[in-house]
Amino acid sequence: MTTELAKKLAIALFMVLMAGGLVACDDQGPAEEAGESIDESAEEAGESMEELGEDMEEAAED
Repeated sequence: MTTELAKKLAIALFMVLMAGGLVACDDQGPAEEAGESIDESAEEAGESMEELGEDMEEAAED
């Protein structure tokens, strides 16, 4: 095996290991899950308040 081929294989192996590490980072921890839950709750509350405002507006027009 030549030195050039060994270098290319080493680089390819390094790239595969780095790609595997990036895939493993997709797992969410409990803090990230809690943050997403809070975001969703806040968004739902905002939508509910918007609907309530629209209902009040319609009631005022009647």
